[in-house]
Amino acid sequence: MRAKFIASQHGFAAVVVAFAMATPIAAVAQSPFIYEAKFGVLYHDVPHLWSGFRLENGIDINAEVILAPALPFLGGAIRPAIGGTVNTGGYTSKGYIDARWQIDTASGFYFGLGLGVAVHDGHMNPNALDRKALGSRALFHIPAEVGFRFDHHNSISVYFDHMSNGYTQKYNEGLDTLGVRYGYRF
Repeated sequence: MRAKFIASQHGFAAVVVAFAMATPIAAVAQSPFIYEAKFGVLYHDVPHLWSGFRLENGIDINAEVILAPALPFLGGAIRPAIGGTVNTGGYTSKGYIDARWQIDTASGFYFGLGLGVAVHDGHMNPNALDRKALGSRALFHIPAEVGFRFDHHNSISVYFDHMSNGYTQKYNEGLDTLGVRYGYRF
């Protein structure tokens, strides 16, 4: 029964991300609320970064929408970001919402940091040898991104994110991803 529940969670997350990625850019571009859409491929549970060790495997497919309302801050802007990552190997997938600060340079390079919350379908306790014990269903989500904007619309970036409960629970193994994303600004 539990295996069916987990499989249905992965199926639901896969459908949500697939729908977001299949939405035509032209239809989304007509919305005054969407600032940028990003899509990428990420290495799941990267060892020796913030979380330290690797238990889970696979490649993650990531989709994210950055919303248009902006708050100017330290030469950049803070915007809301909503996204999700589906693990292709059946391990932990997540959905998240962040406050994302990004600063753009005149040369086309940009840098972004965020803080938010992620909700995942992974394990909370150490009840499997190949799964992280994440401690709680809702976790802190901390993304960082460095990229280059080719023109007004197109960009490519290196993206990292970390999620953990910040030692607010008994178990806090954390999970890191690292990869490449394409961005389209409207």
